[in-house]
Amino acid sequence: MDSNYIIGLKAIARFMKNEQLIIFIFAILIGILSGGAVIIFREAIDIIGIIIFHGKADHLIELSRSLPPWKLILIPSLSGLGVGVLIYFFVPFNRPHGVADVIEASALKGGAMSSRLGVISACISALSIGGGASVGREGPAVHLGASLASWVGRQFCFSRKSIRTLLGCGVAAAVSSSFSAPIAGALFASEVILGNYALGSLTPIVIASVFGTAVSRLYFGNSSSFTLTDYTITSFWEFPAFILLGCMCAVAAILFMRLTFLTQEFAEKTKLPVWLRPAFAGLVIGGMSIPLPEILGIGYEVAELAMTGQLAFQMMIMIGIGKIVATALCLGFGFSGGVFSPSLVIGAMTGATFGLTAATVFPELASNIGTYTIVGMGGIAAAVLGAPISTTLIIFEITGDYALSLAVLLTIVTATELTNHFFGKSFFQKQLARRNINLQKGLESEIMGSIKVATLVKSDFNSRSPTVKKNTKLGEIRNHMKSSKFSELFVLAEGNILHGTITLTCIGDFAFDRNLDNLVTAADIAQLHPPYLVEADNIETALKTMKDTEIEFIAVVNNDRSMRFLGYVSFHEIMSTYNHAILAHHQNS
Repeated sequence: MDSNYIIGLKAIARFMKNEQLIIFIFAILIGILSGGAVIIFREAIDIIGIIIFHGKADHLIELSRSLPPWKLILIPSLSGLGVGVLIYFFVPFNRPHGVADVIEASALKGGAMSSRLGVISACISALSIGGGASVGREGPAVHLGASLASWVGRQFCFSRKSIRTLLGCGVAAAVSSSFSAPIAGALFASEVILGNYALGSLTPIVIASVFGTAVSRLYFGNSSSFTLTDYTITSFWEFPAFILLGCMCAVAAILFMRLTFLTQEFAEKTKLPVWLRPAFAGLVIGGMSIPLPEILGIGYEVAELAMTGQLAFQMMIMIGIGKIVATALCLGFGFSGGVFSPSLVIGAMTGATFGLTAATVFPELASNIGTYTIVGMGGIAAAVLGAPISTTLIIFEITGDYALSLAVLLTIVTATELTNHFFGKSFFQKQLARRNINLQKGLESEIMGSIKVATLVKSDFNSRSPTVKKNTKLGEIRNHMKSSKFSELFVLAEGNILHGTITLTCIGDFAFDRNLDNLVTAADIAQLHPPYLVEADNIETALKTMKDTEIEFIAVVNNDRSMRFLGYVSFHEIMSTYNHAILAHHQNS
């Protein structure tokens, strides 16, 4: 065989073993796949909007005004009913899934997500948005892109670390194809989803983001989500005003997020079944839309009206407040959708009203209303998403104006810092916290949650084991504890049912009275209702229980009802298993 041919085969074999190089190729594939999925998702929204409103979902204002009031109430109510039924029957935990679930998958599940759930969630979100719900389309697009990328990674048996990178690729491509902003898409995936800018993951994410943008531009052209003119800063003396605007954005962002979570808590306390809650929200926002149709749908149309100065001051205040209430109702009562688009609309109203005020007070120094509108959009979106860098770059890539980006950055930093100080978390972090998910534990929590105590149970029932029967005499118990390495004994009833535990404290009163050795039994001195674990518990639960009770060994039973004793686990064994798991994870990654 020709030597050059052999050398070529060896080179190909070495290449195929280099997972990092293969990821670059898959980043291109995922960029195209995720970009194409976002196109289909957006077209599905428009198709539903055309069927229901006889027009595209991002142009609902004039369409809504042409409808009779009963239709305006009926449409979001029926679409809400459809959303509720679909979520109830087809979505785990009977709740919409979105960006928070992608963050959880990246931090705690090694990037594992269900592609089936991603497609179902996208369909439900399309029905929500197309039916007039006041929610965004970017969050569902991110969830869809991430779930497809995760599916690709698992099908080709990539390592957990690489699947997380591919997940970031899917997110970046989804964001970049939504806004035609490849740099922002890549940084959003790193900033919000992965939580780091490691070079090994950033390079394929950038590749996927670029290809996602290319696919989107091939289909939609180079048009932006907004029609922009030349918005520039009149004077650098305006920068203090942009700091003040950042303060206003923080107030609006906190109000929006607090109202959303309060509404969700209220919905959970009502007697409405889960599948009926979105219909109730649809009924309310349908009624609100009769005098104020601007609150319906994505809202980019009304944001553009604010940019071009076509809305009165009082109208913009009403729209801003109405959008906050409508979005809080939709998200709180179970419509499926994102928060980015509503944040942009609320920011547009905040920025535009501030701009009109600034122009009245300092007419010679204030920029035009469009400038303040765009800056306000960035301020609230960054505060809600917890993504100051990527939001700034989205605005920069949309406008292409460096001076304007300076103003946006100033407002965003102010709004984000104040929101973090007074609210504490971004919208997505708050969602996860409400589900008792702690991202700070990261890998530690993921590994500890994956190891069940059933795999560590010691079940030796011999003479040296830490178990005694209920009828065991005191003398035998004393001898058992003298020869045992354990600081406590587990007392078992008939059928190995856990009855209680005996420690040195329990036998303290009888320790020196030999006359009681044949009179007192284990049942007489046992401490009842001892701490225990069930076999389905993980080692995180075990360590917490052992820390709270300050014990070195703990009993394991089959379940809370029958309490059949299976054995015991020790603190030393749990920590040893955990350390080995951490070491194995780093070696496999």
